[in-house]
Amino acid sequence: MAEFLVTMSGVILTLVAVGLTRVLRGRSDADRMMAAQLLGTGAVAALLLLATGVRAAALVDAALILVLLAAFAVAAFVSSLSASDPAAPSSRDPQ
Repeated sequence: MAEFLVTMSGVILTLVAVGLTRVLRGRSDADRMMAAQLLGTGAVAALLLLATGVRAAALVDAALILVLLAAFAVAAFVSSLSASDPAAPSSRDPQ
């Protein structure tokens, strides 16, 4: 079972590497951000499979840190979009 989990982790990492082309060739910033989120999700899945396969608790911690970094990246991206677009509705604007 451990060999299967490690193999599946490698397959997921290979697919994530293929998805990296979308980050490099994305048409818009939103496309690139979504592709980066997909890469982060795939990396977390691979780390969790690998952690289960080799019984390494430190890899679970690394996966959790990667999830937190991905959440902060999305928050920063959305914040930068709303700051650069003056037509975007603000939470301070009355409706």
